[in-house]
Amino acid sequence: MAVLEKLRGWGIVLSILVALPLLLFIIDPSQIIQTVQSVSSKYDVGKIAGKSVSYTDFQQAVEQYSRISEQLTGNSSSSEQQQQQIRNAVWQNFVDQNLFIKNAKAAGLNVGKDELLDLTNGDNISPIIASVFVDQNGNYSPAQLRSFLENVADGDENARAIWNYLQDAVVTSQYYNKYNSLFAGSNIQNAIQVNRNIADNNTTADVDFVMSPLSFVTDSTIVVSDSEIKAFYNDHKDFFKQVATRDIEYAVFQVVPSAEDIAATNADFVKQYDEFTTTDNVRSFLQRHSDVQWSDRWYKAGDLKSVNAELDTFVAEHNEGVSPVYTAGNTFYAGRIMASATMPESVTVRHMMFYSNEDGQHLADSLLGVLRAGGDFAALAQEHSLDRGSNADGEFGKIGEITQATVSYLPTGFDAIFTAKKGEPFILQSNVATHIVEVTETGAPALFKQVALFQKETLASKETFNKYYNDANRLATLAAGKYANYRAACDSIGTYSHNMTINEATDTYGAIGHAKEVTRWAFDNKPGKVSNIITVDNNYFFVVAVKGAHKEGYAEVSEVAEQIKNQLYSEKYAEKRQGEIAAQIAGMDDLEAIAEKLGTTVSHQNDVAFAAMSARSLDPKFVGAIAAAPEGKISGPVAGSYGVYVFKVLGRETGSFYTESDAKNADAQLLNYAVQMIVPVMMQDADVKDNRARFY
Repeated sequence: MAVLEKLRGWGIVLSILVALPLLLFIIDPSQIIQTVQSVSSKYDVGKIAGKSVSYTDFQQAVEQYSRISEQLTGNSSSSEQQQQQIRNAVWQNFVDQNLFIKNAKAAGLNVGKDELLDLTNGDNISPIIASVFVDQNGNYSPAQLRSFLENVADGDENARAIWNYLQDAVVTSQYYNKYNSLFAGSNIQNAIQVNRNIADNNTTADVDFVMSPLSFVTDSTIVVSDSEIKAFYNDHKDFFKQVATRDIEYAVFQVVPSAEDIAATNADFVKQYDEFTTTDNVRSFLQRHSDVQWSDRWYKAGDLKSVNAELDTFVAEHNEGVSPVYTAGNTFYAGRIMASATMPESVTVRHMMFYSNEDGQHLADSLLGVLRAGGDFAALAQEHSLDRGSNADGEFGKIGEITQATVSYLPTGFDAIFTAKKGEPFILQSNVATHIVEVTETGAPALFKQVALFQKETLASKETFNKYYNDANRLATLAAGKYANYRAACDSIGTYSHNMTINEATDTYGAIGHAKEVTRWAFDNKPGKVSNIITVDNNYFFVVAVKGAHKEGYAEVSEVAEQIKNQLYSEKYAEKRQGEIAAQIAGMDDLEAIAEKLGTTVSHQNDVAFAAMSARSLDPKFVGAIAAAPEGKISGPVAGSYGVYVFKVLGRETGSFYTESDAKNADAQLLNYAVQMIVPVMMQDADVKDNRARFY
């Protein structure tokens, strides 16, 4: 029976051991990982008003926003900068929905259904809607909006997603308008405040003064106790809020080509140089051998300096031929002048664009005949061109000034505009369409040359790569994960160790970017730990040591004690010097005599105003003392931030240059600043946590 009871007791454990493999067989392990991540704050992008924002939810919103942005603009958001802008917009939307709008509703504000309908499809169209649905002139087009809404009604999912996004944006914008108006309406400056502001800015003083500067030599008689530091910390705790940081040291090994690598590249370049000078197919040669491919761009003297100054000089001095081989750093250059011609430095063109199929070409031929017979280019472009946008002057088809430096941004084939005759339209086949193009304006003529650039940068060989890896690995091995070993190893092998304090957003170390992996490792490890090799861009090997960790929130007293001690010392020292100077000049009523006594001179300052911007160049405590001092009498000593002051107000003058309008403008500027701070203050009050730096 005893054995049976034991088996029964183990029954639950045995059931779990048997069921777990079956569960893993049935459920995708990645789903379990996602479930764990969903309940772990480590995988939260942030926290807003007590609500966690998971990485999964945030990334889904980013992807959705990217799709909508691409559909609205026609451009994919592929660059890191564009992705960062989208992530910022998505985060702001989470803040708006989970914090700002809730607070706006709590203040009694609302955006109703009828109001939304009026803003999106009524008589009071929102600027958001008006900026999206426009005609050829850039003006709001109700017809464009109706056509779009028909697509929504027909079940177009993309159109529905865009419409939902636009409606949400309109609602959010309306809440901001109402809340800001409510906030602005509560900002009332009474007549007494206005008059005081005017008086403070219009009243100026002329003053003679003597300053005894505070010494930088430490006074050993002044003692700042631990209890004073602690008391100051408690009274000013909000000054010591901080983000999470890590104090690290790191050694970095950059992979650079060896002398042997450079010599090998030089040998290859010289071998290929002979073919470069003689080949009839330069475009193909560059595609096979050069780091820089063929370009249709023409260059004038000076344009190639950014590539290589010697090559630029050769091209400027020759009209044909192949340059010698030039070297700069680890890169080899040669140029071959393919053609030279005198042409305008810039041109202004207008064009019509058609499909490159047979129908498009036939239409282009037909319209070219109409133009040559006196047809109106702008009118025909507006009616027939696939690209119906107008320039800033409102002329359809005009695409502005183009230079040789910018022609590369246009479709391939547009370089022909530089040799075209002004005022004579012609058909141009680009890589994207058929065009009718007309040059309307030309710049000053200059000598241009078409140059084939043969360029090859030396890359590190496998042997060189392994050498630097082995150097980094040697340091990591000697460190064996411990900071003391790391320091000893750096000293023994002569490796320089960088010191740096980082936060979770840090991704640049010196001139090395894209190093977020270094930051993640530092935040995932405790002080005293040393990393193995962390590779960045396959070109840098990092070995990182964590020296200290500082949590988000209030800094510990020990972390800021030295900072507080220095401030308290400065205040005590200034007070001591104030007392000493008071004793030295007791009974004296002449500034010149006081200056001689203190070993300094008398200075003068005109037009000191308590509220004026110009007063900010003076010691603030000194300015405050001047505002309250009587005229014609010695005042002080006053302990300031930079020295101790003894002064005499010679006279005051009340002007009228600062008017009521100025006071109201200043108040409006303060209000504008306050309005901009509404959401940041809400976020601070709600203790919003933004952890995006952990993931991006």
